Amino acid sequence: MNNKLYKLMNWPDIEEIIYSESDNPHRTLGAHVVGNNTLVQVYLPGAKGVILQSKKDKKSYEMEMADEQGFFAVLVPGKTPFSYEYIAEYEDGSLKKVKDAYNFSPQIDQSDMDKFAAGIHYTIYNKLGAHPMTVDGVKGVYFAVWAPNALRVSAVGDFNDWDGRIHQMRKLGDSGIFEIFVPDAKAGQNYKYEVKVKGGLTYLKADPYAFGQQLRPDTASIIREDAGSKVKWEDKEWIQGRKERQGSDKPVSIYELYLGSFRQGEEGKYMNYRELAPLVIDYVKEMGYTHIELMPVMEHPFDGSWGYQVIGYYAPTARYGTNEDFMFFMNEMHKAGIGVILDWVPAHFPRDTYGLSNFDGTCLYEHQDPRQGSHPHWGTLIYNYGRPQVSNYLIANALYWIEQYHADGIRIDAVASMLYLDYGKNDGEWVANIYGGHENLEAVEFLKHLNSIVKRRDEGVLMIAEESTAWPKVTGDVEDNGLGFDIKWNMGWMNDFLGYIACDPYFRAHHHNELTFSMIYAYSEQFMLVFSHDEVVHGKGTLIGKMPGEIKDKFANLRLTYAYMMMHPGKKLLFMGQDIGEFDEWNEEREVEWGLTAYDSHKGVQNLVKALNRLYTSSPALYKYDTSWDGFEWVNCISSNDCMLVFVRKADKPEETLVVVANFANVCREFTIGVPYAGKYKEILNTDAEEFGGEGNVNAEVICSEEEEYDGRENSIRMTSAPLSVSIFGYTPYTEEEQKEIDRKKKEREKREREEAAERERLEKIEQLERERLEKEAEVERALREAEAAKERAEQILKEVELVRLEEEKVIKEQKTAKKKKRKKAE
Repeated sequence: MNNKLYKLMNWPDIEEIIYSESDNPHRTLGAHVVGNNTLVQVYLPGAKGVILQSKKDKKSYEMEMADEQGFFAVLVPGKTPFSYEYIAEYEDGSLKKVKDAYNFSPQIDQSDMDKFAAGIHYTIYNKLGAHPMTVDGVKGVYFAVWAPNALRVSAVGDFNDWDGRIHQMRKLGDSGIFEIFVPDAKAGQNYKYEVKVKGGLTYLKADPYAFGQQLRPDTASIIREDAGSKVKWEDKEWIQGRKERQGSDKPVSIYELYLGSFRQGEEGKYMNYRELAPLVIDYVKEMGYTHIELMPVMEHPFDGSWGYQVIGYYAPTARYGTNEDFMFFMNEMHKAGIGVILDWVPAHFPRDTYGLSNFDGTCLYEHQDPRQGSHPHWGTLIYNYGRPQVSNYLIANALYWIEQYHADGIRIDAVASMLYLDYGKNDGEWVANIYGGHENLEAVEFLKHLNSIVKRRDEGVLMIAEESTAWPKVTGDVEDNGLGFDIKWNMGWMNDFLGYIACDPYFRAHHHNELTFSMIYAYSEQFMLVFSHDEVVHGKGTLIGKMPGEIKDKFANLRLTYAYMMMHPGKKLLFMGQDIGEFDEWNEEREVEWGLTAYDSHKGVQNLVKALNRLYTSSPALYKYDTSWDGFEWVNCISSNDCMLVFVRKADKPEETLVVVANFANVCREFTIGVPYAGKYKEILNTDAEEFGGEGNVNAEVICSEEEEYDGRENSIRMTSAPLSVSIFGYTPYTEEEQKEIDRKKKEREKREREEAAERERLEKIEQLERERLEKEAEVERALREAEAAKERAEQILKEVELVRLEEEKVIKEQKTAKKKKRKKAE
């Protein structure tokens, strides 16, 4: 080798490159000005000779082999930058033109690195990952990945025969980001990152920011063009109206579905997003749902996880097609007036070695301490939310689905597991926070950050929490120490209600509080009532399977359940298949059992859900005041022995009022119920109607209220309540003519009542006078009897007195006779 050239070369750096341990190969490889010359060095493993050819003047320079492993160098006169390419000859005699990957500046600037380090680069997915682009007139792909603790990172793939020696990447300062621009790499090629860690081990890792991912069992990332540039979005008006359409005072009825088993192709194969779109639209529109919620569409390796163990967070699953196909699906939903909520899983991730776990040889995305970084219940890993780059990865991902795929909402899975450090763990399996508590303060801050940024960028997007504990202010404002969600799943209502409805009606009276308790806290959060996929898997049975009784009673209970849910305050969600009364638990390997709708009972349930959705979305009373007591009023919540509830749903106008009567007993009853207004009440829905599979015990006639106090209200109606049913009455005020007629009849009635009262008073007066006369006569008669008795007594007394006088005279006479005899004797 030329001595001058030898001395100009940095041999320790060259050795690092040859041994694939360099974190800055750009410092050595490529063209570098040295004095008045340009030193060009290249590492092409396997090459036996290399020619450097100037593109401008076509001059060729034979490069000297510095190392037989394939390291070549040449000193070119002049220091003016010039374009060139290599012509490499290999042992088999083949020639290959190679563009220099080490002749390009980073496409990530200091501002990008600073924002990422602070966790606030909300479009970091446009910088990290694989991005086809043209740099300095050269087409290729720019690769960038965050792996701060790696010794070396290489981009490997179809473009370099998966040889990690060829495209070793440059580490940008202390940012931990490795990057390289690879000329001639192109969209559609598979790739990964080859990561060499401390200790010398090498791993192949999928790109965390990849826009495409191979379908299992393959695990490579796929270079994707910006799909948005290929799709003509036609939902501008939809997006602009989203804030108004999805407000807390608007109806939200969600159909939750798993794309892989909603419909299936021949032999159970997955259908493409484009094939599924019209099928989903037709069904959802026919049934009257406002939204769909897709179980995770992010790429995942295990079908049985249903998407909840994600590897490719930025890649729509290839099960159903390409990125463009999924954008087509989203666009079609919006054109049809259907909102789309995406399930999203920032709570944990799987341990697959090609994924995020131990990404750069260290616990980069997870905590190192397994007590903080592992879910023993699920066997997955927990994100380190306190690391800014990790929280940035997740927040940017949520924004990616919202801004790139036009998602109308994000439903966050397993929020409770994020909030509590001891979730699903035993003593000794978790570490307390800095205050000694079990709250995950870093996760709390992450959720607040996420919701704040989403709302700042698009207020119309719904942020929904699946949170199963009593954590306060889940839907409270972040400024008020809330988490900032729009909606929280009401798991308490679901569990209480399912516990109640599973009881035989004979015993329900003893569980009445389970039915009414939800209204105590109904307005403490902005709730959604859900019967999700979680309730129809893992041996739990389907919703109809949870109902007690014989088949007829099961269907009646199910209809009662759906009607009660739709009438109860809160947004709504129902999992696919449950709206036709499936008896079999959901299985991701089969499609919904659509054939059941050929049976009257199942068709009836479907008809009922359709009718309920129509009623819900057209009745402001059922959604206008979902977050306020202004929209709800108990009429009767204490008739536990009757297993009965009566309540009113209200809006701004009296005529929008709905009266709901729910009979959870298995007997038909006549009820008198208090009503809020005088007027006409027409039953607009009864779950026992024949069209819904019921017995037809309905209130067919309009019921006019009576001015008879009941349930603490001045007016009441008398109605029939079928067994295990809900009756919903609409209110209509009397017309002016009707009111005049009612007033006329009222006046006549009042006049008649006054006359009757006067007549009653006259008769009562006569009766009173007659009573007084009789009493006087009785008194006189009594007095006469007493006088006669007194006269007789007086006569008797006179006789007695005369007898006494006569006796007295006799005694006196005897005394005188005795004295005379005594005087005579004395003489």
